[in-house]
Amino acid sequence: MFDNLVFVKIIFKLNHPKIYSKIMKYQTTLPDFSDLCARDISSNVSSLIKAQREKIKKLLNDDTKPNLSLVSEIEEMHHKLSMVFSPISHLQNVLDDPDWREAYNSCIPLLTEYGTELSQDPDLEKAYHKIIKKLKDKSSPEFSLLEKELRSFTLNGVNLDQNKKTKFKDLKKQLSIKQAKFGQNVQDSTDSWLYFTAEESETIGITSEILQQAKDRADKENKSGWQFSLDYPTYHAVMTHAENSNLREKFYKAWSTRASDQADQKKWDNSDNIKEILAIRKEISELVGFDNYAEYSLATKMAETTADVFEFLYDLANKTKSSALNEIEMIEQFAGQKLQPWDVSYYLEKYKQENFSVSDDELKQYFQKSTVQNGMFDVAKSLFDITLEINPNIPVWHESVEFVEVKNLNGEIIGGFYIDLFARNGKRSGAWMDECVIRKNINDNKMLPIGYLVCNFTPPNEKGISLLTHNDVITWFHEFGHMLHHLLTKVDLPSISGINGVPWDGVELPSQFMENFAWNYQVLKDCSKHHITGQYFPKSIFRKLQKARNFGSGLAMLRQLEFALYDLSIHTNYEADKDGDTLNILASIKSQISLLESPDYNRFPMSFSHIFAGGYAAGYYSYKWAEVLAADAFSAFEEGDIFDKKLASKFRKEILEIGGSRDFMQGFKNFRGRAPSLDPLLIQNGITV
Repeated sequence: MFDNLVFVKIIFKLNHPKIYSKIMKYQTTLPDFSDLCARDISSNVSSLIKAQREKIKKLLNDDTKPNLSLVSEIEEMHHKLSMVFSPISHLQNVLDDPDWREAYNSCIPLLTEYGTELSQDPDLEKAYHKIIKKLKDKSSPEFSLLEKELRSFTLNGVNLDQNKKTKFKDLKKQLSIKQAKFGQNVQDSTDSWLYFTAEESETIGITSEILQQAKDRADKENKSGWQFSLDYPTYHAVMTHAENSNLREKFYKAWSTRASDQADQKKWDNSDNIKEILAIRKEISELVGFDNYAEYSLATKMAETTADVFEFLYDLANKTKSSALNEIEMIEQFAGQKLQPWDVSYYLEKYKQENFSVSDDELKQYFQKSTVQNGMFDVAKSLFDITLEINPNIPVWHESVEFVEVKNLNGEIIGGFYIDLFARNGKRSGAWMDECVIRKNINDNKMLPIGYLVCNFTPPNEKGISLLTHNDVITWFHEFGHMLHHLLTKVDLPSISGINGVPWDGVELPSQFMENFAWNYQVLKDCSKHHITGQYFPKSIFRKLQKARNFGSGLAMLRQLEFALYDLSIHTNYEADKDGDTLNILASIKSQISLLESPDYNRFPMSFSHIFAGGYAAGYYSYKWAEVLAADAFSAFEEGDIFDKKLASKFRKEILEIGGSRDFMQGFKNFRGRAPSLDPLLIQNGITV
């Protein structure tokens, strides 16, 4: 499958003629998830990389170049390699299959070494310099791509001597392996934890769906009782609804000690991984002339200096703290006790029920998965003139997964995406959007964008009904925003198409912008249908939800700022001989902004995959940075009709379509008519200063 796409199309057409006819509408070869296996993947990827190395060498020796055709051919190669690796990366995240993990782990060092090698190639850098000097149109996508590529050459050590280049490449390879191991340790530690109880008194308050799943697990092992796992829907249900404080503490401890020396099983302890990852990142940044990894990371972001980011975060914390303190005092007065970390979600939910008559359990009765999905698709149609339909003929990797075709109003397919919504063993926790195929149109060789949208909601019950909390709905809208960013791009060069080339502190803007629609009554009404009565979401309950919206937002804001400050601090000031596993740095930050004490056993950093396994290193602040932009952008819609076609078209043109082809902050300013303001975010969160 991986060596010759033409051959693949021929074989696939013979074996799957009906599926082939559907797939070819996308002008690409979608992965055949009904037939994919992990065998020989490493050797296939290795062979493809070898062939690309040889081709690039020939291209650079071609006397007729350098010109834009060189850029086009390299873009084609990058795109092909991306298509090959995408299903490998994806399946190791969503399947309980050690073969896919092994395949992924074998590919990571190969791809990292190859990518670094290209970014250190002085001949390729010289060729790109010559090409960009010849370009007259400084606003063209090609100019933007070349600017970013030339910056990448510098950041990857193209100007280092050979010994340092080799060292840099080796460090990048080591880092990729350590980061992959970090994430896998978190997943394995999470999946390994189980809690069995035969005492019904321990289960009081927990939602019926979660209890039924726990009972089913116990039944499979011929036990009479309930066996709970540590997947997020279960963890959330216990922490929010379980009346038994001891049970909540057990789950809190299990969750906050995952992949650490405090976990039940210590073989997945990430303590050493953290030390090694931070040491490698520091050495990488110093090799190319930066004082620390935070400065290195900011070289590709909108924020200019670490001082700017620290100021932004502490300013937001100071403006939030009084609201959060007031929330703590009100909840403690309501609870009649001092709050422990495992009490906050429970009493916050109880407080909302008591004071606003709103509960998660009541809300979720209205939000069936299928109804929410239809309502969300209608929002996209109203805003962006696209239609979204399930295509049951596309092969998927799990029976619960669906494939969605996306069309314009003329009925032409413009892309598609897979939806994988439910938690299961072996699946990475959290929610995310990723690329399957990136949009490309080079020399009339066109491929449409295809994506993956993944969440971890409570699976359907025995009747096939899946009920979502309002927070689930918000999460889904968030990831859908990322998907729209991927699908609606108008940029044809893969390296700057969709989410590619977008500054990391801007990439969350579309996702957080879309979250706001999950707080609009008309949208929620269209996303709702009571699973028993068939009734729409009542406006009376919505009003209560609105009143309850901001209660707890101060505490939530401080928690996110704590994470962001920890991330930025360890990548700015970390000293291996003094800071070790960084728990002292986290404690220092908590002493400044946190209003709740954590128990000594808390090991949150050991499962902080966003920064130690994902792309948010020295960039977790991006969530709040982009949230400022998103709240400001949405406030433009709130000033009139939230389905304002003209405004939505402008948002699409200036934000969603541009990818990395233009300055992202300038795109925001073009949309809003001014620089971003912090005020809409504070207003949205009910924070007064």
